[in-house]
Amino acid sequence: MSTRTDTAIIVFDGICVLCNGWVGFLLKHDRRGRYRFASMQSESGQKLLARNGLDPADPTSFLLIDGAGAWTDTAAIRRVLAGLGGRWRWAAAALGLVPALLRDRAYRLIARNRYRWFGRHAQCLVPAPGERSRFLD
Repeated sequence: MSTRTDTAIIVFDGICVLCNGWVGFLLKHDRRGRYRFASMQSESGQKLLARNGLDPADPTSFLLIDGAGAWTDTAAIRRVLAGLGGRWRWAAAALGLVPALLRDRAYRLIARNRYRWFGRHAQCLVPAPGERSRFLD
C-alpha cells in the first residue's frame, strides 16, 4: 500500500453496476490518484469492512478510509467528492445542505435496491491494465 498521506481507500460492491459506475467516475476524475479501491468481495475489502465494524456478509454500506478515519454512507461520499477538489468540492458542499438523516435514508433506500434498480455483474470488476495499481487485490 502507498505510504502517501493523502491516499485513501474506498471499499465498494464489486458486482453492483451502480457501484462500478461510481468507481469508473472516480478513476476518471481523480487526477491525483488519491483513491485506491477494494471490492467488498475481495479478501482486503472484507478485512477492511470487518475492521471498521461493518458486516462483510451484508455489503450495504460504502466505506472510505482516509488519514482522518473511516467514513460510511453519505459522509463518505461527501469526503470523496471534496477530495477530488475543484468543482467537486461544490457538489460536496451542496450535498451537505441536505440534513444527514435525510441523505442517509435516501442512501440506504438506494443501497437496499441497487441490484434491482441498476443490476449486478456476474463477477467483480476487472480493472484495465493501467488501473491495476489503484486496486488492492
